Amino acid sequence: MQRILISACLVGEKVRHDGRDKLNTHPHLVRWQEEGRLVPFCPEIAGGLATPRPPAEIQGGDGAAVLRGEAVVETNGGKDVTAAFVSGAEQALALAKAQGVTMAVLKAKSPSCGVGMIYDGGFSGNQIPGSGVTATLLEANGIRVFHENQLDEAGTFWATQAN
Repeated sequence: MQRILISACLVGEKVRHDGRDKLNTHPHLVRWQEEGRLVPFCPEIAGGLATPRPPAEIQGGDGAAVLRGEAVVETNGGKDVTAAFVSGAEQALALAKAQGVTMAVLKAKSPSCGVGMIYDGGFSGNQIPGSGVTATLLEANGIRVFHENQLDEAGTFWATQAN
């Protein structure tokens, strides 16, 4: 069975930096969960960060720049947490491969999971084009990635897959 990697916060796990979840009850997610297709994962927790934890943003680029060693991920207090983000992304990819994941639904704007837009590194709420570390690594390895506000598009993509 083809499976879908999903940000753990979107299925109600309290793993976000603020200790909360971002439970999403979109009908596609409910159906995929009932079918046993969802594989919840939080790359930041897997990378060794605690809950709660200080917010973090990518400084000097996006997830691709982090993976190339050209940018870092720092907390709002200036602590470099790049290694945790890269480790979490690598673990997400390994899990995805082991579980037969062909698609991922991730948390929008996150420095790990953001797809297409992320925060600009200034902790001001401003956004820039780019994807997070995990989203970038998954896409680079052939896994189609959507954020939680693209669930209709994800559903259309999923329907075209041989599952």
